[in-house]
Amino acid sequence: MKGRTLRRHFRESFRSLGRNGWMTFASISAVTVTLILVGAFALLMANLDKVADDIENDVEIKVLIDELADSQAEDDLQKKIKDLPDVDEVVYSSKEEELKKLIKDLGKDFELWEQQNPLRNVLYVKASNPQQTVEVAKKIDKMEYTAEVNYGKGKIEKLFSVLNSGRNIGLVLIIGLLFTAIFLISNTIRITILARRDEIEIMKLVGATNAFVRIPLLLEGAWLGILGSIIPIAAVSSFYPYFYKQVSPRLQGELFQLVDTMPLIYQVDLLVLAIGVIIGMLGSFMSVRKFLKI
Repeated sequence: MKGRTLRRHFRESFRSLGRNGWMTFASISAVTVTLILVGAFALLMANLDKVADDIENDVEIKVLIDELADSQAEDDLQKKIKDLPDVDEVVYSSKEEELKKLIKDLGKDFELWEQQNPLRNVLYVKASNPQQTVEVAKKIDKMEYTAEVNYGKGKIEKLFSVLNSGRNIGLVLIIGLLFTAIFLISNTIRITILARRDEIEIMKLVGATNAFVRIPLLLEGAWLGILGSIIPIAAVSSFYPYFYKQVSPRLQGELFQLVDTMPLIYQVDLLVLAIGVIIGMLGSFMSVRKFLKI
């Protein structure tokens, strides 16, 4: 494509925005409202996904070592567990350390146990993939010198099921929101193009190619997406840091935390801008194609 033709397409796309002022405003408004929802939902899903990851990463397997195991047997058991392909970390805790934790958590009444400690030495195991926790626990339970393997049997399976369902529902909602955005914006842009169908038909009758007609409209859709993304980007960039500043201190010491503002804001802003441009151009493409069949 020649540079002069390309410059003409850019000029025409800008002029079209001005000539169709109210329709341009309507299209930009539709893009803005849609992208605000996309940005808000992206922030929500990012934090929900982090909560799910934090909960999963907190899952561990507690292996009680048989009292008959000597130090060599304990070392061998620890090595066997570390050699399992799905194991990420193994931490040894003596029964004295376990008693200190118990006293700290439940009170000084348990200091009486220091005279005759009934607890066992323990191995804390984390799977490289939390979803593999159950399989890893079953393998460890079959090993020699494991007195008991605790991982929240029954509860952990339900937890992972709920987390996976939440992720899947979120993905479906995002896809549904994007399709809704494309539908709304393409219909808004279609009204704009409908008002110019005579112009398009004349251009086709005098020999204009489909690309010559379509490119300015695609550029116009891109400008609508860019302009419509300004307010959502500003909203995301101002709201989330404020929300993080207010809520994050209250979650100190809790099981989960909010996602840090950086680079999340940049990622969501880029996502909003990209979606605005893409759905703007896609809306224009879907709207203009039927007028090119002359």
